[in-house]
Amino acid sequence: MTPKELFLSHSSLNLPTAIRIAETLQNHGVPVWFSPINIMTAQQWHDEIGNALKRCDWFMVLLSRDAVDSNWVKMELIYALRHNQYDNHIMPVVIEDCNEEELSWTLGMFQMADFTNNADNAYTQILRAWGIGFDRAKAR
Repeated sequence: MTPKELFLSHSSLNLPTAIRIAETLQNHGVPVWFSPINIMTAQQWHDEIGNALKRCDWFMVLLSRDAVDSNWVKMELIYALRHNQYDNHIMPVVIEDCNEEELSWTLGMFQMADFTNNADNAYTQILRAWGIGFDRAKAR
């Protein structure tokens, strides 16, 4: 079943990759919330992030060295790990080799999609979780 809305957690230093992944998921019918697109100028961005975390039903975290070092990514992940709406709905995605256990020791328990070797395979794995087939023509 397609998510009601997917929260996309990422380091701001990985913005181009986050945009590419978000647009590809949206092109496949997955509603994605992530800060650069959904927070308008002059909004209280921390409140908007909190509201989105409360509202979304899936959580994806893009893993990189910058994400592992990000306090915001850590806070967003802790929220997702602590709230029932995300039970079995947390999806770690490796976009760069890193030690994800520095972000949370729990991430090793989740199946991870890995963009470091083959993006098409990673999209296929991610979309399969919702019964959606990957269409290369819809990839960004």
